[in-house]
Formats: sequence, structure tokens, C-alpha cells
Amino acid sequence: MRKHVAVLMGGWSAERQVSLDTGMACAEALEGEGYKVSRVDVDRTLPKVLADLEPDVVFNALHGPNGEDGTVQGLLEIMGLPYTHSGVAASAMAMSKSVSRAMFAASGIPIAEGKLVNRLAAARDHVYPPPYVVKPEAQGSSVGVLIVREDQEHPPQELFSEDWAFGDTVLAERFVHGRELTCAVMGDVALGVIEIVPTHTFYDYDSKYLPGGSKHILPADLKPNIYQTVQKLALQAHQVLGCRGVSRADFRFDDRAEGTSGLVCLEVNTQPGMTETSLVPEMAAHAGHSFGDLVRWMVEDASCDR
Repeated sequence: MRKHVAVLMGGWSAERQVSLDTGMACAEALEGEGYKVSRVDVDRTLPKVLADLEPDVVFNALHGPNGEDGTVQGLLEIMGLPYTHSGVAASAMAMSKSVSRAMFAASGIPIAEGKLVNRLAAARDHVYPPPYVVKPEAQGSSVGVLIVREDQEHPPQELFSEDWAFGDTVLAERFVHGRELTCAVMGDVALGVIEIVPTHTFYDYDSKYLPGGSKHILPADLKPNIYQTVQKLALQAHQVLGCRGVSRADFRFDDRAEGTSGLVCLEVNTQPGMTETSLVPEMAAHAGHSFGDLVRWMVEDASCDR
């Protein structure tokens, strides 16, 4: 009998549309691999929907809060439904930038200097001498990220806005000059390293998800010791957080610095996007895995107690 996979997508986070794109792409690929697939646009009736569907496996294609932070993972654990990607604790730790940064620092993974601050305080006075970055403490896809440039006289006034929807605590980090690198981990193997060259001012939401928003160089043109260090750190970050399945770690590399000293880990994405412009399928293909192979591997890797 064909395995029945429920693909969770959509939801109500700021990353809803990307999740829908990811979910539809993965659902189509899974059908191509012979699975019975139910597409689920997630709302708060999810427990009943899943109870009625009785899937064998849940493919979690949600992004952002509730889908990526351990919340839905906890529900799936309670319901006894095997699911893809990371478990409750790893998802929660990776989503919280302050927690994951502390875990990385304690494990010797280099990070940029940073601190948590109140958003209104950060709107009144510069947290650091520019340039620096202000980002929500628990969002993905560069949602809400603000770059404070060297010539910017005032701190980011967007933080005063009544429409700010990303919490009253933000993370401020010193800006790291240089190149944008990323590396995916599949199980216990680090895949290739991509250098991302955005066509916008930085690798923002549009650069990630709009066609032509960025150029991907795979394999990244790096010295072998730098390339291997990125792979090593991506796998280490995956393991330190206790991630499962597929994850993706993002880095900045200041190539003006000596050796690997200009390399810092920004974050680990436990629910990386899997759209036509996404990075993980590209890295998997470079390693010899078709998109169908990748999603099939993820389904067969699914479990509870992750």
C-alpha cells in the first residue's frame, strides 16, 4: 500500500506564501515518487484535520513561528505522527537567535558580536557605531531585518512603528563585511557550499524568493580550507542544536581577514525553503540527489521523538 503523506503548508506567519510555494513543490514531487499526498493549508483546526486524514507521515513545509519553532512539532509528537525535519527542542532553539547564538558560542562556533535590546531603545539610540544589523529575535527568511549603514545618522525608525509585528525584543549584531555563504546538512552529511550574490542590497526576502533576486555560485569559489571549514561548522551547528533531517546554516565571510578568522555563523534554518529558487534542492542536486530523491529521503527519515 502507498504511504500517505500529509504536507503541511501555509499557516499564518509572515512567511505564509513561501510556505505555500514550498509545500506545493514538495507535494508534487512526492506524488511523482509514488506517495499518496494530502495538501493541508494549516489553520487552527489542524489537530482535527490530521485526525481525520490519518496520514502515515507528516511532511512539515511550514515556515516561521508555530511551524518552525517547535509548536507544531509538539502537536505531532502528542498525536504520534512521524514527521520530517527537526524535533521540538532543536526547532525551538534554532528559531531563537539568542539561544542558538549561545549554543554556538559555547561550542566554539564563531558568531558576530551581538546583544538583545528593546526595540524602542534601539530606535532612540544607535546600539553600536554603524554599520550594524537589527533583526527580530525569532523570525526567518530575513523578515524584519534592518541594516544600519555607516552613513546612517539615525537608528532605524521602523522600530517605532505601531505596525512592527516581531516582538519588543530585537537582536543587534555588528555588521560583518564580506561574502554570504550557506551550507546544507542532510542527515549527518554536509553538502556543498553556495556563495549567494544578491541583486538587492543584501540577501533579503525578495533576494531569497523572487526569480533573479540573487545569483548562486556552487561550489563557492573559496580556498579549500575555507570551504571545508564552512562544511565542518554547518554540520557542527546542526549537531549542537540536535537537528534532524535537513537543515541549512548561513554564514558571513570577511575575506580580508587572515585564514578562517573572518568566518561567522549567522543562524541555522531547520525548515529551509524548497521552492524553485531555493538553496537546499540546488545543493542536493550538486551532490547527486534529484528533488524527488530529496523529498523521498526526508519522508523515509521521518519519525517521532526527534
